[in-house]
Amino acid sequence: MRKNSIKNTRVNAEVQRELSSIIRNEIKDPRIHPMTSVMNVEVAPDLKTCKAYISVLGDEAAKESTIKGLSNAEGYIRRELARNLNLRNTPEIRFILDESIEYGVNMSKLIDDVTKKDASHEVKEA
Repeated sequence: MRKNSIKNTRVNAEVQRELSSIIRNEIKDPRIHPMTSVMNVEVAPDLKTCKAYISVLGDEAAKESTIKGLSNAEGYIRRELARNLNLRNTPEIRFILDESIEYGVNMSKLIDDVTKKDASHEVKEA
């Protein structure tokens, strides 16, 4: 199975959907922030490991505690994945904090600030 095969893409999507459902509905850990979402999942072609990119809407402390809570609940999450998905192997999950949305919002804000300054500068010159 190649890395970008159709089967691997389907497995990634299915694991992402199930992982989102488990985190949102079944985990009761108070460390996990309620505004947590699974942005992307990369399951290895041999189905042994999985990288789950997690986005948390909150401050740094909320992000750290969410990743710690998810790492501690990894055994439970893996067991639920095995029960809900019919895979040959249930992958070991590694949770990675994804800050791409926050980075994009900050860049957009900076661009808006520059365009406002540029527009006000043109008005003063005219």
